[in-house]
Amino acid sequence: MAHRPMYCTNDDKDDCTKFDDRVRNGMPFVKTFGLEELFYKHGVDVELWAHEHSYERLWPIYDYKVLNGSYEKPYTNPKAPIHIVTGSAGCKENHNPFGPQKDFCAFRANDYGYTRMQAFNGTHLYFEQVSDDKNGKLIDKFWIVKEKHGYF
Repeated sequence: MAHRPMYCTNDDKDDCTKFDDRVRNGMPFVKTFGLEELFYKHGVDVELWAHEHSYERLWPIYDYKVLNGSYEKPYTNPKAPIHIVTGSAGCKENHNPFGPQKDFCAFRANDYGYTRMQAFNGTHLYFEQVSDDKNGKLIDKFWIVKEKHGYF
């Protein structure tokens, strides 16, 4: 879990909208202290982010490349971390608008709401996005299945 996401499709000019994001790549010019390579190298399955006042679920991604488990089951044995931006719980600043849809985005919503995660066992995680704007309706749900943990 961290505050500023590496990737997003918001249209507010934050770091996550830029190709050379500091969280992802580290400090400019020296390229140190970036987290993306570290998380990928050590097989982090899910990365939860906030900061953007919206909800966004990405396909498994590393270095702007989508690395799904398969076409039919993208979140079963994915080949890269799955990023979830879940900063839609509410604030006085309103929502962050979205820019154009990008290939790495699987689902996005501008509703106020919250994310629920349930770990069923060592291989299965279940996620739901609940919309407060729609009176508690589930607007997104998905499973992550990872049969082997460790390096990608």
